[in-house]
Amino acid sequence: MDIKDTARPLDGAGVSAFLRSLPARPRLLGLGEARHFVEELGEVRNEIFRHLVEHEGYRSFAIESDCLMGLVVDDYVTTGAGTLDDALERGFSHGFGALTANRELVRWMRAYNEEHDEKLRFFGFDGPLEYWAASPRQALTGLYALLDGPLPGTVVTRETLDTLLGPDDRWSNEAAAMDPSQSIGRSADARRLRLIADDLVALLETQAPQLSAEDGDRAALYARTAVGLLRYHYWMADASPARWTRLSALRDAMMAANLRAVAENGPALVFAGNLHLQRDKSVMPFGDQQLEWWSAGAITATHLGDRYAFLASAFGAAGDDIPPPDTVEGILSTLPWDHCLIDARRLAEVVTVTKPAPRVSRDFAYFPLDPARLGMIDGVVFLKQVTTRG
Repeated sequence: MDIKDTARPLDGAGVSAFLRSLPARPRLLGLGEARHFVEELGEVRNEIFRHLVEHEGYRSFAIESDCLMGLVVDDYVTTGAGTLDDALERGFSHGFGALTANRELVRWMRAYNEEHDEKLRFFGFDGPLEYWAASPRQALTGLYALLDGPLPGTVVTRETLDTLLGPDDRWSNEAAAMDPSQSIGRSADARRLRLIADDLVALLETQAPQLSAEDGDRAALYARTAVGLLRYHYWMADASPARWTRLSALRDAMMAANLRAVAENGPALVFAGNLHLQRDKSVMPFGDQQLEWWSAGAITATHLGDRYAFLASAFGAAGDDIPPPDTVEGILSTLPWDHCLIDARRLAEVVTVTKPAPRVSRDFAYFPLDPARLGMIDGVVFLKQVTTRG
């Protein structure tokens, strides 16, 4: 089999053909990023999403960004509340609101919703965290406010909740990322808040029938975010060698829980790092450690099975970082198209014969394709040349 037999130009027809080749129509289609802050990939992603909306019935988009901040963008694209600039500034974490491709995506989603009754939805599905984590205030107080009647006061009063939370900056202390002793996560206040969060989640179950669908979804988001954040803070205070493995796994578990909720809203395109969306374990060097944990994609696939599909991305030349010809990216660079869609399992058959070397990129932020793991991927979006920043 020739390498060209595994690929096709990346266009609407190719995307639809790819979907038809899968064993089931995916509820979630993951498009991975080999590297963040690549505008060309964002532009390709937008083209794919537009095709999925207009021809394949997709109605949701989810991105590796703060799930609570994402509510600002969703409100803008569904109702027109606020402005585009405000949605980009307050609705994205990790600096993603500055990307031109994200501006164009949000603008297009809003324009589409103005012309159609069936609205497109926008979701962030990351937790409210970087390496450190945000205060659980928004999640806890948001959940508390949605619970009705006298029962919330029997769990905790709003005044007590505010007292236990204290100033937000004691939670979002960036120094705690590398120094467990700086974390508030195992303080008496934090331990009590974990119990309160558990009680509020149980209370939500008892009140679910009286909540509207919108309030129920919002309360469930607040509930899993509050519990996830408090759990993350608890392990930030851990001083054992397993600390970062545990934190990485908890982050992806939060992502996976949010993705299952996104899937309930109908077919969605999901955009995040390859490491988060792949079906197997993520492996990443971190200082003198090698971290391994089950990715959000692996956890999601456990629940959705064939209703989850994954397209990894890969790049050829990025500035002066050019893949050697004996790597997977080097081989794909010989294809005649600037952007193409690869059948990953057929590609795996080809490279079994050619035995390419793993790419070692000079760009520490780029995660190359692993020749040994191509069989765990449904497809590859390959861009022959890109520019990078960040």
